[in-house]
Amino acid sequence: MSQGRVFSRPVSTEPVHVTIVLPCYNEQDHVIDEVERICKAMDASGHTYELMAVDDKSTDGTLARLYEAAPNYPNMKVVPFQHNSGSGTVRRIGSQQARGDIVVWTDADMTYPNERIPELVDILDKDPAVDQVVGARTTEEGTHKALRVPAKWVIRKIAEKLSDSSIPDLNSGLRAFRREVSLPYLRLLPPGFSCVTTITLAFLCNQHPVQYLPIDYAKRAGTSKFHFTKDAYRYILQVLRMIMYFNPLRVLMPVALWLLGIGVVKAIVDQVRQPFYLPSNTVLIFVTGMIIGSMALLADLIVRSRDD
Repeated sequence: MSQGRVFSRPVSTEPVHVTIVLPCYNEQDHVIDEVERICKAMDASGHTYELMAVDDKSTDGTLARLYEAAPNYPNMKVVPFQHNSGSGTVRRIGSQQARGDIVVWTDADMTYPNERIPELVDILDKDPAVDQVVGARTTEEGTHKALRVPAKWVIRKIAEKLSDSSIPDLNSGLRAFRREVSLPYLRLLPPGFSCVTTITLAFLCNQHPVQYLPIDYAKRAGTSKFHFTKDAYRYILQVLRMIMYFNPLRVLMPVALWLLGIGVVKAIVDQVRQPFYLPSNTVLIFVTGMIIGSMALLADLIVRSRDD
C-alpha cells in the first residue's frame, strides 16, 4: 500500500465474509470500547469477519491503544497511516484491500449502533437483489445542529431530485455493501466526509438497489472533526459532481430548457412591443441556452461511451 502501512500481526489468508473498515483519528478514550462492541456483535452473529482498524495518523494515543488491545481481538487488523489522509481515503483503501465479500463502513466515535452491523449484513445475505444497506439515522445529534439539519435537508432534496430516488439519509457513516459492486466506484471517493454521499449516489445512479434501515444516532464521544461551512460546501459540490458524472442531462438540460423558454417568450414580447427588433439580451439568453443544451448532450454522449 502507498501509505507504508505496518500491520499489527501477519495478515491472515483465511477467507472471511465481512470486512469492517473502521477509520480512527484521535479516538483514544473510546476506540477500544468501539472495537469491543463491534467484535462482540460479530462473534455472536456467526459471520466470519475481519475488523480493519485504520489509524489515520492520530496525534493522541489511539494507535498505541489499538496495538495494546490487538492480542485480545484476533479478528482485528491494525493499520497505521504515515500521514493524515482523511476518512474517505481510509475507506477507499480499506475497501480495496478488503478480503470480505461484504464491506461495512462505520465510525469509531460511538455515534452509530455498531452492535447492529450483523443486521445490515443479514439483509444483504438474504436478498441478493439488494447491493447496499444504509443505516438511516432518525435523529441528528451532531454539532451545529441548528445549521446542519436544514442544510442537510436541502442537500438531500437536491440529491433526491437529481438522482430520481428517495434518500432517507444521504451521508450516514454506517453502511454495508457488496465489495464487487463497489469496486468501479471506489476511485471516485473524495478524501473527506463526503465519501459516504459519493458511494450512495454511485449506487443509485447506476441502478444498484439500496435499502435503508432506521437506526438511532447517539451523541459523539470526543471532539467532532466536522467543519460546517467547509464540509457542507463539499457535500453539495460532491452531489453535483456525482450526478454530472453519471447523468449530466439531469443537471444541465433543465437549465438549458428554461433559458431557451425564457428567450423565446422574451423574443415574442419584444416583437409585440417593437416589431423587427431583437434586443441583444434576448439573443444572449437564447444562445446561452443553446450552448448549455449542447454541452449537456455532449456530456451525456461522453458518459454513454465511457467503459466503466
